Amino acid sequence: MVSHTLQRRMVLAGLAAKAFIPSIALAEEYIDLDWSDLLPENETAVPTFLRGMIDHEQAPLNSEQPTSSGVRTDWNSQIVRLPGFIVPIDYSGASVTAFILVPYAGACVHVPPPPANQLVFVTTQTPYESKGLYEPVNVIGMFGVSSLRTHLADIGYAISAEKIEAFRT
Repeated sequence: MVSHTLQRRMVLAGLAAKAFIPSIALAEEYIDLDWSDLLPENETAVPTFLRGMIDHEQAPLNSEQPTSSGVRTDWNSQIVRLPGFIVPIDYSGASVTAFILVPYAGACVHVPPPPANQLVFVTTQTPYESKGLYEPVNVIGMFGVSSLRTHLADIGYAISAEKIEAFRT
């Protein structure tokens, strides 16, 4: 049996944790981001017509990743929504718990990865049932600058996802 004092402390600790841990349930608003928002001012994204140009007989795709010109810190520690495509990193069957969110289908897999400032490493506590590399999704969660290197690419941002859903505007 839990004493009244211990029970009260547990309730207070739970309330304190909720006050310090941002949550989609607590913050129903989010900032809608587009991939161009992640680029430093006056920088443009990789043109669409260049995305598919690759010689598959050459070195691994990650060796062809363009250099990033920097990241933006405007949305650090903010709840954001960003659309994109999933490149699984940690998964079981079709359920993913860690992935790279990319701006276009096939990035990092079938074509060279975009610069690090156009890649977001996503982690989630709730596994997401992915329908494949060509399924567009929205990721909503805590956003921040990151410096991460995987076997596929260097990554400039991270999101701790509270919600992953099929893409919708």
